[in-house]
Amino acid sequence: MPAHIRKDDLVMVTSGDYKGAVGKVLRVIPRDERVVVQGVNIVTKHLKPTRTSPQGGVITREAAIHISKVSPVVDGKPSRVRFVVRPDGSKARVAVRGGKELSVVRRASQDRKSPGRK
Repeated sequence: MPAHIRKDDLVMVTSGDYKGAVGKVLRVIPRDERVVVQGVNIVTKHLKPTRTSPQGGVITREAAIHISKVSPVVDGKPSRVRFVVRPDGSKARVAVRGGKELSVVRRASQDRKSPGRK
């Protein structure tokens, strides 16, 4: 599956309790199709006292949400992502809204032949 969302992207949550929230992607979990977004889906975890942390306590952290619930932000609005292959052979992620380039997925290779072939 193509990487529509990548680490360090600025995304907006499009559905759920945090709809409309904007944050930076901290982590992408491709196996589960989930992302961790800064400041979104905050959960509290109660820690039992252990030898390493004798106090124990309550911590808050971001939990993962499904990747389909977020979209990259372009000019303050969410946008879908399209992949474009340029004439030089490189592949880039492009926002459908406005056509702004988000990132380069694959650089143009110098030699189009496979290394094992002549």
